[in-house]
Parts: sequence; C-alpha cells; structure tokens
Amino acid sequence: MRRPLVLFDLDDTLVDRRGALADWAAEFTARQGLEHEEQALVLEMVAERAYPSTFASIRARYRLPMSTAELWGAYCTEIATMVSCPPEVLHGLDELRAAGWRVGVATNGAMDIQNAKLRATGISERVDGVFVSEEADARKPQTRHFALAAARCGTMLYDGGWMVGDNPVNDIGGGRCAGLRTIWISNDRPWPPDDPGPDHTVPHARAAVDLLLLHSADHTRTTT
Repeated sequence: MRRPLVLFDLDDTLVDRRGALADWAAEFTARQGLEHEEQALVLEMVAERAYPSTFASIRARYRLPMSTAELWGAYCTEIATMVSCPPEVLHGLDELRAAGWRVGVATNGAMDIQNAKLRATGISERVDGVFVSEEADARKPQTRHFALAAARCGTMLYDGGWMVGDNPVNDIGGGRCAGLRTIWISNDRPWPPDDPGPDHTVPHARAAVDLLLLHSADHTRTTT
C-alpha cells in the first residue's frame, strides 16, 4: 500500500517561533545595552525573515562591535536553545511514521537557523525529509517548494498528500495549489474571511496529528 505524505510547516506549527523570538529580542537588547523601546524594533526586524542580511542591518543601526557573522551565529545558537516542540507532538510524528505515513518538513527560512532548530528539538530524527527554502531559492507558496519537500520524503506531488501549517497564504494557499489537502493550525486566530478555507482547522499540531491518524485508520478500514 502506498505511504501517504504529510508535510508540516516548522515555525509556529511544530515549534513556537513567535514566543522564542520575543524572549530572544528581550535578552539581545538588554545584552547590547540598548534602550527598552528598541526591543520591539529588533523583534520586528527578525520576525518576518531572519537572515545574515538582517543582522547586517541590526549591526549597522546600533553600531555593534561584533561582526555580522558573529551576530548571526549567536542568534542561530540562542534561538535553537529557546524553541521547543511539545513532547506530544514529537510522539505524534513517531506515531504517524509507525502508521505508514511519509512525514516531512517544508519550511521557509535560512538553512543555518532552521536546521539548528530541527536538530535541537529532535524533529529532524522523526521525519523522512526536510526542505528549507534557502537550499534552492524556492519559497512557499511556490509549488516548487512543495515538490522539493515531497522529493526529500521519497515521493512526488502527483501522489497527493497533506500540508499542515499556520500561514493562510504560504501553507494553506500554497499547499492547495500544489494539489495537497490542507490543515490549518489556527493558534486561536480566525480564518481570513476573503481567503478560500482549508480542508480542516485545528488549534495546534497535536490535533492535526490526531486528525491524520484518524484519516489513515478510516482509509485502512475502507480498503480492507
């Protein structure tokens, strides 16, 4: 029987990036001796996209003595220690693979930081494949991103599958255009009213895992 595919977003789906960034920004500004009001600006600068170029801008703005490479390296190390994946979600990834699923991570971002987070949380040991957008300049919601992520898991998009994520455009819209069924991680937010909805909405990643396990159990019953 063909193994079904599920791709998970990383940030604010499998790990709490938003909370970790807020903690990091507070520690960073205090360590650099910056005024308290600069904390929100630093957080804003890294929240959308964190790359070495982001830290070149931070270094220039605040005239920091560390090099851009040193600032970026410290950020990757610190964020990796701050993010976590709930134990029940890690266990759920194991359950999905035991139930016959191909499990992958499809994430935008820089390879350094995303791979550091995947290793530190233990996610990398529990999935079949990972694709980070910087590897091939293919960002979600581009269909090429999902195709490369599927390939990392040993399959192709035309075999179908699922995309689980928190971003209505990148994860849900992109996943739909790539031919995948979608599960939106709401994180207690309402769905944007003008956007086509996902196939399912759940509050967190563990609920998505449970839904997928139920789906695979139902599929097994109907095909035996």
